[in-house]
Amino acid sequence: MKTFTFILFLMISSVAFAQRSAPDQIETKNGSLLIQPILHGTVALTWDGKTIYIDPYGGAEAFDGIAAPDLILITDIHGDHMSIETLEGIETSKAIIVAPVAVTEKLPENLKAQTTSLNNGKQIEKLGISITAIPMYNLPEDSESRHTKGRGNGYVLNIGGKNIYFSGDTEDIPEMRSLENIDVAFVCMNLPYTMDIDQATSAVLAFKPKIIYPYHYRGQGGLADVEAFQKKVNGSNNKIEVRLRNWYPSYK
Repeated sequence: MKTFTFILFLMISSVAFAQRSAPDQIETKNGSLLIQPILHGTVALTWDGKTIYIDPYGGAEAFDGIAAPDLILITDIHGDHMSIETLEGIETSKAIIVAPVAVTEKLPENLKAQTTSLNNGKQIEKLGISITAIPMYNLPEDSESRHTKGRGNGYVLNIGGKNIYFSGDTEDIPEMRSLENIDVAFVCMNLPYTMDIDQATSAVLAFKPKIIYPYHYRGQGGLADVEAFQKKVNGSNNKIEVRLRNWYPSYK
């Protein structure tokens, strides 16, 4: 039955959203975790009968064929992370939302009522998933920073014993470099908003996730060279699996 459901998920996704990467499957101690790249910094996870959206963006059509969310995590106030249009277009009536205070303050009242605010360094549990808010910010820390320390959250989710890290918009900050026991990491790399591939490589080699997805890699100059990132990481540590997926699919 689980195999049939997984195959049906793949078929629906491929029809509904042209060129979308197929979901990856990771085994946890409580069943399979499906990881579905959506768009830019947006990810959908399915585990234990629950669906989790991270930074839903791209309009409701970006989620065609994917179940409505039980849990939504938002990292920051910018429109490619906190997309009010997308949030109002998808079915959110049963969703728990977790977000930093700066995001909660900007949400419509109906969504605000469903939101738990979480500050950097704090941890909560929702739907059997441990959620830890990790700082995300630009360096140097000054008034010109696009992402100031304390405003947004990266997240570490513990799902069935697996630690899944989402960087949000950040540079190679000490809090990321010091992470431990990360099974899967999603790390941004787009200039001038976050970091270049050399900074991202240095950070990844420092905290050594088992699997790394470069995501959020569209910047002012186009798409970052994620193939070069993969070569740099594996040139220094070939035990880290770098997964390149299509984060910029074309809609039909």
